[in-house]
Amino acid sequence: MTDQAVDTSGPARPAGGGEAPGGAPSGFFGRERESKALREDIERAGLDTLAGRKSGRARVLLIAGRPGSGRSALAARFARELTGVAAGAGGGLGPLPWAVPGTGTGDHPDGVLRVSLAAPGGERVPGERTAREILGLLGIATPPGADEDELSEMVREALAVRRAVLLLDDAVDAEQVGPLLPDNPGCLVLATSTGPLTGIPDVRPCTLGGLDAAAGVALLAAAVGQVRITVDPVAAETLVEECGGQPAALVLAAGWLRAHPSASVDDLTTQLRRTAGDDQVRPPVRAFRLVHDTLPQTAARILRLLALAPSGLADAHTASALAGCSVSAARRTLQDFAGYGLLRSNGAVEPQYEVPGFLVPALRELLAECDRPAETELARARMLERNVRLLQSCRAVTEPEDAPSRRRLAGLPRSLRFPGPQEAEAWLLSRLPALLASARTSVQDGGLDTLARRLVSALVRALAAHLGTEAAAADLYGLHGLVLDVAERRELPRERAAALLNLADLDAGTGRTRVALERYRAALDAGREAKDPYATGRAMESVGGAYAELEDYHRAADWYSRALALRLTQGDRAGEARLYGRLGAVHTYAGRYGEALRNWRASAAGHRRLGDPAAQARALSEAARVQEYAGRPHESLATCREAVDLARRAEDVRLQAALQLRLADTLDRVGDPAAAALHRATADRLLDEKGSTCEIRSAIQEN
Repeated sequence: MTDQAVDTSGPARPAGGGEAPGGAPSGFFGRERESKALREDIERAGLDTLAGRKSGRARVLLIAGRPGSGRSALAARFARELTGVAAGAGGGLGPLPWAVPGTGTGDHPDGVLRVSLAAPGGERVPGERTAREILGLLGIATPPGADEDELSEMVREALAVRRAVLLLDDAVDAEQVGPLLPDNPGCLVLATSTGPLTGIPDVRPCTLGGLDAAAGVALLAAAVGQVRITVDPVAAETLVEECGGQPAALVLAAGWLRAHPSASVDDLTTQLRRTAGDDQVRPPVRAFRLVHDTLPQTAARILRLLALAPSGLADAHTASALAGCSVSAARRTLQDFAGYGLLRSNGAVEPQYEVPGFLVPALRELLAECDRPAETELARARMLERNVRLLQSCRAVTEPEDAPSRRRLAGLPRSLRFPGPQEAEAWLLSRLPALLASARTSVQDGGLDTLARRLVSALVRALAAHLGTEAAAADLYGLHGLVLDVAERRELPRERAAALLNLADLDAGTGRTRVALERYRAALDAGREAKDPYATGRAMESVGGAYAELEDYHRAADWYSRALALRLTQGDRAGEARLYGRLGAVHTYAGRYGEALRNWRASAAGHRRLGDPAAQARALSEAARVQEYAGRPHESLATCREAVDLARRAEDVRLQAALQLRLADTLDRVGDPAAAALHRATADRLLDEKGSTCEIRSAIQEN
């Protein structure tokens, strides 16, 4: 059996075939009439033009057809033709989304952006997730927590200055497509759907039926060899007719013929007729049933369990965990499935396979028929546990050699270990869509909440370790939302408080301060319910920070005082010093200089007890600022000199330079320009030695 990956969403790539010169896909058959109709649709006058107006929006083309009719393959091929890109570019057989850069010439030099609007099985993808995928393909960072309207507006703005083809695959309805249409006639939107997109004006669907007999026979000949087709051309045409000319059914039929070299085309046609059963069963599903029924029992079970693969994405570890077999056996089985045309591979060294969307409902139906619910649930649990262990290994490899997690890593099987951080990060990025989908599915299912929480936790830690919290903020926001869903469903106040705090921090970081404030107060209630002093204190402090950001300094000081009282009862000296500084900052902004000075002095004393001279110097520097605001410049000079001595003791050159500049400014105000010049010269010398600029920020800015 060959392990050639075949795109079962459309006509097959011939076994062993490459790309034809000039960029024409050698594995594409027929559809000349449909391609011509699409080109004519681009050139024909639209309603706006007929009315004498120049169109201000992107033109929308629609390819309508049943799943398995080859609509996605035709759309991808046509989009590449429009941009002048060879069919093999961009990894088009890999999982969605993907982007193909343009050639820089033609009507659409910015290439193709392809996303799917439906999950495998037909469920619609939320608009917020689709917009994030498009922006990710464009290399545009998205703010965590942004809603669908905001992200759709970002998509339209990004495409307004580009001339690209936006390929929206598997659209469920017009409501998914409309918000993404850019006000730019230089862009083209190419959508695929089962039926018309009612609600979008000036869209005439190009409807796909089956391939004609000649194209279907050519597909079979390219996939199984010309000899087997030539010996009985009538049987080949009959097989095409039995498959309804559907590319997906023909690809599966060709895969069965490759796996059974002694069988004739007529034998296959006869078996397909026997499996016809209900006349309502579509040809691709009938061909799939035939392939499934002729597989060995173990392989057939693995195939059915792929219905549980998140977003239809599976690799050797996923199949191994689902079936309870070795990774090497699962890898060989997936390669065999790709040879049948049951899966698509992205062609990587350790490939990730995609289950074609039209197969997912059939797989789910077979799984319900042939496997007991308890066995299915156990398989799902094994898959989640495998993902958790891989993510733990992925994070542990970034730890120092003597870290406990690194030592535990050595006890894992070789297949679960990564050679180094780079390999672990590459695995994480390539598997991230499947991991995120697994987290969403496990939380929505609700039957394995403990494993779901562990999976989300491990994924959050791995993302933070490899990408950093800022770069992964958008994904982290969604994951914290999943934790909140589980915590509310299971009535877990401690987890609810942690999730609310994390979400609020991300909201605050993107300027949604009032939303963050509401979540901080909800986290405070959850922390009190859980009797968790850490969460309670953290929420109080964060509420104070939100009020400070809103410039409500009276409430900020009140909440900081409550948090400080809690820290004092806990004996948290670091927290006490920090909160004294925050109180000093808000009192400074409010003009209450006496209280501000007392709190900055208390903060400095706290840092002194902690043995942190640099932090003590910063607190004294702020105290000197307050003294200057209060009209006591000479006291400010003395305090600032004390801070300089502490910074020198801490060997913090940048802090020393900043304090020297502050001394110089104060000396200018008291009328001693000569001394001020000396301090500025000292600061310049320190900065030249350090090769960097610096500043002293207030406690609110620092935190």
